[in-house]
Amino acid sequence: METILLASSAKNIDFMIHGLFKYKIFGQTVWITTSHVCLLIVLLTLIIFSFVVKHKMKNATEVPGTFQNILEAIVEFLDNIVKGSMGKNAPVYRNYICTIFLFILFCNLSGLLGLRPPTADYGTTLALALITFVMIHFNEVKHHTAKELWESKTSPMPPWLPLWLPINIISDLAVPISLSLRMFANVLSGVIIEALLYGMLSKIAYVWPAALHVYFDIFSGAIQTYVFCMLTMTYVNQAIDNDDEEENA
Repeated sequence: METILLASSAKNIDFMIHGLFKYKIFGQTVWITTSHVCLLIVLLTLIIFSFVVKHKMKNATEVPGTFQNILEAIVEFLDNIVKGSMGKNAPVYRNYICTIFLFILFCNLSGLLGLRPPTADYGTTLALALITFVMIHFNEVKHHTAKELWESKTSPMPPWLPLWLPINIISDLAVPISLSLRMFANVLSGVIIEALLYGMLSKIAYVWPAALHVYFDIFSGAIQTYVFCMLTMTYVNQAIDNDDEEENA
């Protein structure tokens, strides 16, 4: 990698994760990296934002101002997304979906502030995908009997001929991998492309790179946020209502 970058005359390209400081815990060395710091900044921003919103909405007026209008539009937009995707299950998962939507969106947009997006670290996207994975199978166990689960895992073959069981298990295990890799790869590719352009064209990289940030940080970031949340809602809803879908079919 180093020889390729030097051959391109891009001496200052840097899109890697760096360790900032380390400490030992139970005899193991633990590093605090740039991803942790960026993640902390995003979390603090969200916490401060939530307190500001809470204060503003406590003093909400009948004739809303600009800030209140924006907040109500955001809440209505997210509510409609969750309700449209999850139907009668929306009230249970509305707060969670709205939370991860804002978290992922803020992470993806953090590149506009010169931060390395936390979602460009596979540890972040994998953690989010594993939460979705746990929610899927928790709801499967909660809303279905052992017999229904067995029939689902052996489908489309008869329950007494579980030839399809390994394939269905692999399909289930692939869900968190595909969810995490999709967002990670898209965000990381944007980080790498921007770093390469800034490194190779540093002398003329003025103003026009803003168009790249509009695409990679805003447009692509918003799309990846929407896709992750939509897939999470779809998987969870299928886990809950799988029996109803089969009866309707």
